[in-house]
Amino acid sequence: MAVAELCRNETASASGFRVLAVDAGARRGRLATAHGPVETPAFMPVGTYGAVKAMAPWEIEALGAEIILSNAYHLSERPGDREVAARGGLHRFMGWNQAILADSGGFQVFSLAARCRISDDGVEFRSHVDGRRRKLTPESVIAIQENLGVDVAMVLDHCPAGGAPRAEVEAALARTSEWARRSQAARRRTDQLVFGIVQGGTDARLRERSAADIVALGFDGHAVGGLSVGESRQATWETAAQTCLQLPADRPRYLMGVGTPVELIRYVGMGFDLFDCVLPTRNGRNGMAFTATGRIAIRNAKHRDADEPLDPECGCPCCRNFGRAYLRHLFATREILGARLLTTHNLHFYLDLMVRLRAAIEAGRYEEEARALIGRLESSKGAGMSGDAER
Repeated sequence: MAVAELCRNETASASGFRVLAVDAGARRGRLATAHGPVETPAFMPVGTYGAVKAMAPWEIEALGAEIILSNAYHLSERPGDREVAARGGLHRFMGWNQAILADSGGFQVFSLAARCRISDDGVEFRSHVDGRRRKLTPESVIAIQENLGVDVAMVLDHCPAGGAPRAEVEAALARTSEWARRSQAARRRTDQLVFGIVQGGTDARLRERSAADIVALGFDGHAVGGLSVGESRQATWETAAQTCLQLPADRPRYLMGVGTPVELIRYVGMGFDLFDCVLPTRNGRNGMAFTATGRIAIRNAKHRDADEPLDPECGCPCCRNFGRAYLRHLFATREILGARLLTTHNLHFYLDLMVRLRAAIEAGRYEEEARALIGRLESSKGAGMSGDAER
């Protein structure tokens, strides 16, 4: 099916998001931001402190990334959002000229359960950096992100722990809805998109209620939070799929904090547009590489005399120039270059996966491409996640 046929009923939304093609539930879109367009579905490399670990910004750009994720809470701690604003904003501060989405940091604060107290007004806590008392409110979180000058800001939400009692999940949902309303009212910048966040645990009715509350507020996009926090993988998939159906088609849909390559393929098929995850960078620093046929633990002894690249099908700088034996040597001798090369490869793998999925949607063959990709990833031990056990 031609793209023109797929798109004949699609129009751009007020948020600057345009759906260009739809195939088997998967969407090919384009999100307009103050720092250029983002082709979707898109994976966002994680740069919590304004840097993607082990990578320079021009290297990230060369790999094809059009948007990265930073964390408003952590940047407000160090060096401080006002300090960043005084230096021209986060883009100039970190030397990145394309789009930035900032997580509010609420999840990170709530994870410090012993350090924080949550009320309807906001969350009070002790800084993990210096122990001083701090408070985040819906209004202050928006102000922090406006100081940072990011392209996409996230509201402060209350993410309950996995397996929390229903009453606790309901209370977090109500608080998230009220905080979202206050966040909308606090906005001052017209050049910044703001996304609302849907909560509700794994309860379908609560998710539907939360989605209705958040969508009614008219955000530029919508995120699904509170998943991958301890529930089963099946519960995550079912909840994500059900919640995605509650979100409007004319706004971008962001699934927060996932996942493996197989998971990303399935989530794209559900209709999500944006993703972030620390796996490609964290695994790279720890000697684990993603390939078309599963993961490779480069420290494994079987790679000692292997001259082939990590992935013969990969065109990244690591695979074009180095063999597995050399990469294993770098990790064995704790050379920083090893972490940089595997991080480069993993990010290329994730970003190239998105390129392939976008092309498949445009061509009207998403299901065929998804089956082929998942089939290869799951053909190795561990369903494409641990195909080369480290020892």
